[in-house]
Amino acid sequence: MSESALRVVELSSPFARFAGRLLVGLGFEVVLVEPPEGDETRRELDGDAFVHWHAGKRSVTVDAATPDGAAGLRHLLEGADILLDGTTDGAEAIAEGLDHLVHVRVTPFGLVGPRTDWQGTDLVVAALGGMLAQVGDPDGPPLRLPENQAEQLAGVNAAVAALLGVRARRSGPGQLIDVSAQACAAAALEAGTLAYLHEDRVPPRPGRVHPLVPHGLFRAADGYLGGGLGGSPRMWDALLDWLREEGAEADLGEPRWQDPVERKKHQEHVFKVVQDFVGGWPKADFAERAQARKLPWAAVDLPHELPDNPQLSARGFFTRVGERTDLGFPFAFPEGHRIQDLAVPGLGADRNLLDEHRPPPPVATAQDSVRPALDGVRVLDLTWVLAGPYCTKVLADHGAEVIKVESVGRPDPTRFAPFMHLSRGPHTDPNTNGYFNEVNRNKRSIALDTRTEEGVEVLRDLIAHCDVLVENFSSTVMKKLGLGYEALREINPRIVYVSMSGMGHTGPRNGWVSYADTVSASAGLTGLTGWGPDDVVGVIYGHGDIVAGLHAALATVAALEHRAETGRGQHIDLSQLEAITAHMGTSLVRGREAEPIGNAHPSWSPQGVYRCLGADRWLAVSVRDDTEWASLCEVIGRPELATDERTRTEEGRRRVGALIDGVLGEWTRTMPADAAAELLQARGVPAGAVQDGRELVEHDPQLRARGFYVRKEHPVAGAFLHEGVPIRLTRTPGGVREPAPVLGADTDAVLSEVAGFSAERIQRLHDSGVLR
Repeated sequence: MSESALRVVELSSPFARFAGRLLVGLGFEVVLVEPPEGDETRRELDGDAFVHWHAGKRSVTVDAATPDGAAGLRHLLEGADILLDGTTDGAEAIAEGLDHLVHVRVTPFGLVGPRTDWQGTDLVVAALGGMLAQVGDPDGPPLRLPENQAEQLAGVNAAVAALLGVRARRSGPGQLIDVSAQACAAAALEAGTLAYLHEDRVPPRPGRVHPLVPHGLFRAADGYLGGGLGGSPRMWDALLDWLREEGAEADLGEPRWQDPVERKKHQEHVFKVVQDFVGGWPKADFAERAQARKLPWAAVDLPHELPDNPQLSARGFFTRVGERTDLGFPFAFPEGHRIQDLAVPGLGADRNLLDEHRPPPPVATAQDSVRPALDGVRVLDLTWVLAGPYCTKVLADHGAEVIKVESVGRPDPTRFAPFMHLSRGPHTDPNTNGYFNEVNRNKRSIALDTRTEEGVEVLRDLIAHCDVLVENFSSTVMKKLGLGYEALREINPRIVYVSMSGMGHTGPRNGWVSYADTVSASAGLTGLTGWGPDDVVGVIYGHGDIVAGLHAALATVAALEHRAETGRGQHIDLSQLEAITAHMGTSLVRGREAEPIGNAHPSWSPQGVYRCLGADRWLAVSVRDDTEWASLCEVIGRPELATDERTRTEEGRRRVGALIDGVLGEWTRTMPADAAAELLQARGVPAGAVQDGRELVEHDPQLRARGFYVRKEHPVAGAFLHEGVPIRLTRTPGGVREPAPVLGADTDAVLSEVAGFSAERIQRLHDSGVLR
């Protein structure tokens, strides 16, 4: 992280542990506080779960319920910078008065609202956060994303929160930060809620086809492929040429299919022709040939195949833990450094830390006016579509001045493409698209033709006055503009340059064309999303883009802190493939045992999603132990099942899973999902209704209490609700301050105020067409 590593004390939980792992990857000293019997992951997967989540950390054992234990933890916190707190009740009492401490509370539902005491698991939070409603077949049950994606979204947000707190501490004391896992999920749905907010529409679960982009999951001769028609006329033409060469174009050569609206309208037919062609190819062979034509396709790989991925291997992504290979970190940091080896701490191996005296960091005098954590940071945003804009949205929400450069030569599809337009008004107005307006709030816009030498010169002048540059182009675009990292350093030696290409700027596949679905396919996520090895559904919406955006935001704040300590900027070469692969949890250490298991849990039973009263209404339920099972049996009126020899233990319940699912499903079928969840939660059983965009906005009492959806008036699109900020900093809060900018609305002001252009120069650039 810096010349002297900051210390994190981690009170772990499933929603906090990924944050600790990410902070290890950034170079922090992370001290895991374990109970005397050890963290629960030491007993999961024969200890492999502990290896994945906690390698690289230090270990102390503390019984915080005893006076001596509480005193030991207090002493440890006195010399710490960050408390990563995943405990149910929180450690506020032990941390009281430690003004230097950045205290990050990570809980399923947050610290404010009527459901703060509700029990949450990954499945239940994914249900209540809107994720489950976006995956699965339209006429079947909602489907959970594998490897605890809701937990991991909370983890990466918590890591971002920790760094924001450290940065804010430069101008004042530490603070309590509230991270709600449910809000993290609700902020990561791509168009799931936006379709309701901007079109009064709730999309059905998409099955194996993306709800907006003409992409989906296709069967190959030996597995599956992710891909589709692409997002540009060139891609359609290249795919059609290939089909013609192979005599497989059917009727797609007819002139009508040149119209993207016609292709979207009759997408089922187009996809059938493509499937007939794809189905005869081995998945890896087809992907290689497609990419040679610059077409966005990828083989759907399983986790045990990841070490054979030439791109991940060439970039040194993986780590070694003893004799094991495990997943690496989402990006190399700092300054291109990769952690190659991690050690697994023995239980309590660092007991000496409890006696060590480590001076607390100094506490800055608080400013009279409290500003967001990234106030004073200027970001030049060259991103488009989703992954990049999501990153800069996070930065803007927390106070950064983000200048979005909109290129006349590379128009953003989320402004201009009809198939991505979410609006009650005309789909041809670039200023009314709810998709664009959501991820670009709090930003300024300049419209610039970067195809001209003068346009690039304007970019160079802006770069000289910015702290950060973020782009998510393919790996060669910036160099072709004469703006590779070495050139950027000459313009601005302290620049933090974050590139977000699909594969990264190096490696044998650095030129591969990628979308969120193809990256998820390569990372193993798609291959585990299904009901079994022969019934893969896949993750179709832009989860991979959002994950990449979050990690790019984390990298940016980490790099700014590194610069504050060392004076050096750096290039963060973030590969979207590596970012989503880092979210594959314990799947790699499990090897070939990692297969799709639907909504089930590897060690809890029952866990599933059950149909409730009403059309497409469902309830997610997790039973973690025998006590919760007994409570569930009481609630559903079948107390005898708690003592039945067939169902008394988890192992027994798993053997008679069909019986239990039938009994539980019979009860839920007569109940409203919300009412069933309340009854179970009242007895301590994790349960929650599967909520779609409408229910999140209109009915969720927890999100309403947190003020999650924020109304702002857009100058063209009018007033609408925005998805809020899942990270709540109590002293330096972020928020939705301004709606997204009208195209080019700030061109003159930015060039005058930031780059110092004269009015005459700006007018000449307008006259020559360089500026819009």
